[in-house]
Amino acid sequence: MMRRVLWLETEHPMQLVLGLTIWSLWFVTAYGGLSVVCALAPPAPEQGALTGINLVLGGLTLVTLGFLAWMTQRCMAAARRKRGRLRYMSALAGGLYLFSTVSVAFVGLPLLMLPPCL
Repeated sequence: MMRRVLWLETEHPMQLVLGLTIWSLWFVTAYGGLSVVCALAPPAPEQGALTGINLVLGGLTLVTLGFLAWMTQRCMAAARRKRGRLRYMSALAGGLYLFSTVSVAFVGLPLLMLPPCL
């Protein structure tokens, strides 16, 4: 018997804060990690954007973007199927996930294109 995880349901109220929470955790991890690496062992500026820290942050950004985009699609698809309050909750959660996805992409772009520790 498969057990359902209730907070993963698209209409669960937890969905209203999960996307923004994931975005804020990604932000703190990415820029906090970048700051620590730059303070302890900064890469040479001649390396450009292809450094180890940028590759790690790029991977973290892509994983975060993938999850947020998947949750956006999942909530929006559920909103089209449901009615009433459940539709509203799913659509609102999908919009918040979309906002979080765009925020990660917008803030993560400089991490991937600029040399660290400038």
